[in-house]
Amino acid sequence: MKEKIKEKEDLRRVVEVFKREGKRIVFTNGCFDLLHVGHVRYLEKAKTLGDILVVGVNSDRSVKELKGPLRPLLPQEERMEILSGLGCVNYVTLFDEPTPLALITALTPHVLVKGGDWSKETIVGRDVVEGSGGEVVVIPFVERSSTTRLIETILERYDQRT
Repeated sequence: MKEKIKEKEDLRRVVEVFKREGKRIVFTNGCFDLLHVGHVRYLEKAKTLGDILVVGVNSDRSVKELKGPLRPLLPQEERMEILSGLGCVNYVTLFDEPTPLALITALTPHVLVKGGDWSKETIVGRDVVEGSGGEVVVIPFVERSSTTRLIETILERYDQRT
């Protein structure tokens, strides 16, 4: 599945070919640290919104900035490889900036997708996508399904065993 993992510039060229073929490009992004059922349902739903699903993954450095010094639990290479193993994901790429704005600008997808923990007004890249005639879609959050909750559950259960 490593053929699904692309550098930004290579991915931009691939996306341009798909656009010329009339394919609808869907983009989403996130940390995807400890993939869980909420992630899978979210990505499967995102894929239904177009033909090609591209996932931008936060670099280890940017995850630390967003989530704190104990994260990520899995290194960026593993997180990208895990995502590339999902049938609904066509391409995975890494971004090191605090937000995916440069990546969204480079790809200019037809659909920008985020989870229900975001409001449309706060989604980075919304102006770029809507300005090019695309749309922004918020997919409802899967209740009780988050990496933080998973970490807390593991800590509680293993703390009780000691």
